Amino acid sequence: MLAFFNEHHAQHRGKHEMFRGALVPAFEKPERADLVVAEFGRRGLGDIVTPHGVPLMSLEKIHTPRYLHFLRNAWSEWLALDPDNAARDAFPSAWPIRGLRADIEPASFAGRMGLYSMDSGTPFTAGTWIAAKTGADCAVNAAHALRLGERGTFALTRPPGHHAGADFFGGYCFLNNAALAAQHLLDDGAARVGILDIDYHHGNGTQSIFYHRNDVLFTSVHADPRDEYPYYLGHADETGDGAGAGCTMNLPLARGSTPAQWFAALETACYKLASFGAEALVVSLGVDTFAGDPLSHFALQSGDYLRVGERIAHLGLPTVFVMEGGSAVAEMGLNIVNVLEGFETAA
Repeated sequence: MLAFFNEHHAQHRGKHEMFRGALVPAFEKPERADLVVAEFGRRGLGDIVTPHGVPLMSLEKIHTPRYLHFLRNAWSEWLALDPDNAARDAFPSAWPIRGLRADIEPASFAGRMGLYSMDSGTPFTAGTWIAAKTGADCAVNAAHALRLGERGTFALTRPPGHHAGADFFGGYCFLNNAALAAQHLLDDGAARVGILDIDYHHGNGTQSIFYHRNDVLFTSVHADPRDEYPYYLGHADETGDGAGAGCTMNLPLARGSTPAQWFAALETACYKLASFGAEALVVSLGVDTFAGDPLSHFALQSGDYLRVGERIAHLGLPTVFVMEGGSAVAEMGLNIVNVLEGFETAA
């Protein structure tokens, strides 16, 4: 398996995040990717390469130009407000919720920070843009490698991406790597692409990007949003709209669901993907379904992830894996690479 590694990922290193009313050390940290790199190399699953840069116009097929402009310039604007901000992460403090206007971009940095965000738990740092952009490069390169003959590829990157929408960040995500990979597969000639999101948290950004389209099927197995982030999307009755009717499948599970219940939902998602007629697959690979994850409430064990990879391989599709969430840092490498090894063995 060919892995595209984001060598700039550690430039995004949040100091804190807002969690249950307090500033706490950021859960999403560089060690997550470093441990995956080490385990991938230890098992000799394939080559680890750096991606070629992709033009901004490729990102504009998923994200709005004004949002990308904001991301590129946010840190310099943050410093312009106060040079002492160099020692502080930037966080939003106001949002255009129901009844407020989001069509007019504020001149104020604080106003734009809120316009383009969905939570107060996603720190913006000096290296956020370069890390997120290189992660997008990884995803697009991994997708393109399928056209060149690879059976499976891996975008080994952070920050993650599936919570990022066309014009907003949140949930530690800034650019939607899975959506960018899917769009590139379409641009490379695929008529239909499937996305399977197996992160504990619903990929609200990915769903919203493709919700009105019929060339991408979005399927997701995740914690019930009535109890878990992102709270406001991911319910079973969300199945797509307009041309995209029937092209979204959400399989929310109750907190504390067993591995048997989780694998039953995965089987349902795989059946839907098989019937869709996709020519390629993108997997949003989060492993916060692990029993030891401090932010999640499912009970998969490390050995279960081998089985996950095997089931995905049985779909028989060229597949891009994109690294998403997981806060049990010590087990990240083992769990992620177990999925990849299971896929490679079965494929």
